[in-house]
Amino acid sequence: MVNNLPKTLLKFVLYFIKEHWVSILFIQIFCFAWAIDHTLWPYVLMLVVDTVTNYASDKSEALHLLVKPLALGAVLWISVEISYRVSGFLMATIFPKIEASIRMNMFNYVQKHSYNYFSNNFAGTISNKINDMPLAVGRILQTIITLFFPVVLALMISIAMFAYVQPMFAFILISWVVIHVCVCLLFAKKCDKYSDVHSESRSVLSGKIVDSLTNHINVRLFSRHSFEKEYLKKYQSDEIKKHKDSLIYVEKMKMLLGIICFFGAFVGINGFMIYSWMLDQITAGEVVFIFNTSWNITMMVWLAGLEIPALFKEIGICRQALTIIQAPHDLKDHELSQKMQIKKGEIIFDKVSFRYSKKNQLFNKKSVHINAGEKVGLVGFSGSGKTSFVHLILRYFDVNEGKIIIDGQDIALATQESLRSQIALIPQDPILFHRSLMENIRYSRLDATDEEVIEASKKAHCHDFIQKMPEGYYTLVGERGIKLSGGQRQRIAIARAILKNAPIVILDEATSALDSVTERHIQESLAELMKGKTTLVIAHRLSTLANMDRVLVFAEGKIVEEGTHQELSQANSFYAKMWDMQQGGFLPKDHNEEEESYEEEFEEETNSNPNEDTFWPDLFSVDERRLQSSKKR
Repeated sequence: MVNNLPKTLLKFVLYFIKEHWVSILFIQIFCFAWAIDHTLWPYVLMLVVDTVTNYASDKSEALHLLVKPLALGAVLWISVEISYRVSGFLMATIFPKIEASIRMNMFNYVQKHSYNYFSNNFAGTISNKINDMPLAVGRILQTIITLFFPVVLALMISIAMFAYVQPMFAFILISWVVIHVCVCLLFAKKCDKYSDVHSESRSVLSGKIVDSLTNHINVRLFSRHSFEKEYLKKYQSDEIKKHKDSLIYVEKMKMLLGIICFFGAFVGINGFMIYSWMLDQITAGEVVFIFNTSWNITMMVWLAGLEIPALFKEIGICRQALTIIQAPHDLKDHELSQKMQIKKGEIIFDKVSFRYSKKNQLFNKKSVHINAGEKVGLVGFSGSGKTSFVHLILRYFDVNEGKIIIDGQDIALATQESLRSQIALIPQDPILFHRSLMENIRYSRLDATDEEVIEASKKAHCHDFIQKMPEGYYTLVGERGIKLSGGQRQRIAIARAILKNAPIVILDEATSALDSVTERHIQESLAELMKGKTTLVIAHRLSTLANMDRVLVFAEGKIVEEGTHQELSQANSFYAKMWDMQQGGFLPKDHNEEEESYEEEFEEETNSNPNEDTFWPDLFSVDERRLQSSKKR
């Protein structure tokens, strides 16, 4: 299961290769051909040389003596070539499957992270890690299977054959290999550390680049090309430094390995070989065998050494990529979660307390009852809690205390997918996929026909402009829908909500990007959309709340007033003050001096009445003390 993905690199890799272990075993067997090739060819040469040098008769009759070594060489050549090709075809078949499985499992895991996780991490960095992991794992497996294990086998074969010729050759080879491995292990830990540090700096740099490219409109608008270049330069400089430190440390290791290789392989083995030949302890063919074998082994070990830095780099990349699945899901479905069925849309906040952090308490034992089919407006200054109120209904966050109940079902005990599938949200700033308009609208109901999509588009008043697009409904809209205007994106989002036909509808400034003529048409469509549905409307343009059944006025996580638009605007209320402060029909986001003074008076009275329920109005009653306080103004 996705949630049970191993959190350590070794277990993670084994988790994905165990399904293909038979194929990988065969790949490994065929890749051993490299070790066979580099150790048996010198043996074939030894047979040829000894046959030639020991033959004293007519050379024209010596061919039959060479048949055996030449036949052995031909068989070896053909076998090795076949093994190379078979291993290549097997890797071409298996490795893409392993990489795809890693990629999709990581994607599925990340998709289950909470709204909060995506708010705090660059999408570019996450994407980079999801793409890096399968590629890096593939390169690690390929390096180990095709290089490191064959080198180990070649060393074992060479040691055995050297021991057969002269035990001292095997001793020198073993000594060199042990020292070589010890040096590699000695440097390994720090190489690993350097690789981790460099990989993290590279991921950060990638995230910053993606962030800058995503905001290219702001860069152009404020003429900040030079600033962005300088801004990225410090992250690039950090990446360069850490990359350089990593490479220099590796070069130090290579330098030491080169020295050991020179004295171990060249001086030690070849020196003793010449000495043994001079004493007639080995034949000319054995000289050729030892020289070629030692040279081949040296090259194999040296190639393996060259790949060690790359291996550590890939391991570092994997470890950094692994952090996205090491981060636990902070919003999980309960073990006993069931699919939620919403038919009426009654919403109850039952003594709900919620805070983003220990110092940021928003709701404190909040109780709210929204009747099925009721249209409720949510209004308040920025930061007052109205958006958080909606996010809790969508279960973007879990409450700290209390319950949120929809149609008698605790949403904490329902699957997140079933809950959100029955709520239609039209955000203030809709973001579209870089896909066709048809795909973007149909995204809310994948089984919808083209005719249903077009009908929803007509109701959302976007059918006309879609028809004027180059490819009509099959026009690609660009990343995040950049090819469309803000108003066009919003109408697409409305069409998507109309097509979804969910029992609960949430409008977050759904018409703020529309011109007044289009808004009038859209309001008619929204009125049709809201029929028989529980509707929550977040609005800064208070005139859009005129037809709401009820308006809830938020301030600092509290519902300070409730009533119809007409009741609240005519009374000397907090809502009426906001209505008077509007310019151009919109509620200002920041408090002016008059607003601050007004809220300070509320706070003073609240402080003198520490029991919140005795001062702040309950959702279903009008607090006479608050009204009296308002009348004094």
